[in-house]
Amino acid sequence: MAGSMKDDDDVISAINITPLVDVVLVLLIIFMITAPVIYQSALNVNLPKAESGEDATKTPLTFVIDKEGKLALDKTVLEWTELDAKLKSMGKISELTAVVSADQATPHGLVISLLDSLRKAGCTKIAISVENKRK
Repeated sequence: MAGSMKDDDDVISAINITPLVDVVLVLLIIFMITAPVIYQSALNVNLPKAESGEDATKTPLTFVIDKEGKLALDKTVLEWTELDAKLKSMGKISELTAVVSADQATPHGLVISLLDSLRKAGCTKIAISVENKRK
């Protein structure tokens, strides 16, 4: 006969890891792309709730103050001593809207200090962010 008489009933004893590596790399890429979406804020804050709250995700200036008093501007942690210089370097701040998101446990004086710095820099459009009770 022309063909060889080989026994095809042998058990495969080796695992092919090439498909496994492909799947793991695809999952890694998916997690790397979706990770920034999951972590929306640089600081974790517990916003107060209000029924008249509006969605303020499209504003150009977003300030966050957490319960320890850490300040973040557009997801970048900022020192309180750098705040006035940062606001002055932004140019025409009077045309921008600033949204302040402060944790419920944030001392009132820190929020007032931020609002005062914004007003001194010329920002007159200031909003306070709350979590909508209806959600």
